[in-house]
Amino acid sequence: MSTLPRMFTRKFAAPVALAAVLTGCAADGSFDSSAAMNVGAGVLQAATLSEDSVKQTASLAAQQMDSENKVPPSSNAYSKRLAKITQGMTNIDGLNLNFKVYLSEEINAFAMADGTVRVYSGLLDAMPDDQALAVIGHEVGHVKLKHSYQQMQQKLLTDSAFAAAVSVGGTVGTLTQSQLGQLGYAAVNAQFSQKDELEADQYAVATLRKLGKDPYAMKRAIETLQSKYGSGGGFLSSHPSNDKRVEKIQAAIDGKK
Repeated sequence: MSTLPRMFTRKFAAPVALAAVLTGCAADGSFDSSAAMNVGAGVLQAATLSEDSVKQTASLAAQQMDSENKVPPSSNAYSKRLAKITQGMTNIDGLNLNFKVYLSEEINAFAMADGTVRVYSGLLDAMPDDQALAVIGHEVGHVKLKHSYQQMQQKLLTDSAFAAAVSVGGTVGTLTQSQLGQLGYAAVNAQFSQKDELEADQYAVATLRKLGKDPYAMKRAIETLQSKYGSGGGFLSSHPSNDKRVEKIQAAIDGKK
């Protein structure tokens, strides 16, 4: 979606790793089993890119995104409203979360693996506090369920632009401001699987309950966006369909799978 994040389609690195193992050649063109093993080991080690390293990279990408967007001071009305909405959420469910507003008309919100959560003022204009909280809970769900981590990990491992920065030891080296910006915008426009989106919806329902809020706010958030903007943008532009999402959210509210 051009607004709230779309679903992420994973790219699997396993076939690449297998191909690397099977194509280790000596200088004369003959098969070199030791070279193949070394190449294969390197790919497999890189594929285990540590979560801590991804989180550190996400933090740097978030800083870059903050520098490229309009972030109002804490005295701003939007900042005050977001602080009120997210009260009690900075440390929740084992997560350390940090929240900021981006001054933009986009109907958007996104989260990163390190606990960064950014909410666009356009989203806050589009719905009341309880529904905004539901959308934020959905984004936090992507963090808690490690969807955001997996998305950035795959970006680092499969995009040739980051190949030189990813070490065999499973860490990320120095990245340019441009590269950090690319990672940030990839998070803004992340496309998650249908399964991930539905799981994040269910997590939002559970989080609303944990905070003593109305779990129906998640359902109403989708209905609000649909009534105001149709099915062509925001949460509503990606599969699963709105009807299926609402059905699954209702099932979560009712305590069903």
